[in-house]
Amino acid sequence: MIMGIDPGRDKCGVAVLTAAGEIRYQRVVETAELGDVIKRLSAEHEIELVILGNGTTHKAAASLVEASGLQIKVVDEKHTTEEARREYWKKNPPRGWRKLLPTTMQVPPEPVDAIVAEILVRRHLINRATK
Repeated sequence: MIMGIDPGRDKCGVAVLTAAGEIRYQRVVETAELGDVIKRLSAEHEIELVILGNGTTHKAAASLVEASGLQIKVVDEKHTTEEARREYWKKNPPRGWRKLLPTTMQVPPEPVDAIVAEILVRRHLINRATK
């Protein structure tokens, strides 16, 4: 299992995926709870690697991951928010009058940080498969 973390000042996206890309956990959690979430998920799943985005507060998040004894890889999260917004609308197509507006002009009604965490892991899986 691979855990992805999109660190943020107030909230973090967390996702756990299998090596085949199946999502086992995906949530937005408060940054203050991240250490407990990492410990709980590492106990529930056999986490072999944590993929951490290099955005806001990634150094503090890296300290929490390292304290848990998990292997960590910090990666560039360039354009992941835009990609996560597109993915959000694929998973949750607009309904009603919102169908008339292009999704590129709409902001998802909920945070996409957990989708960013998923994207970070998927990018890692793709890079690992092509090597």
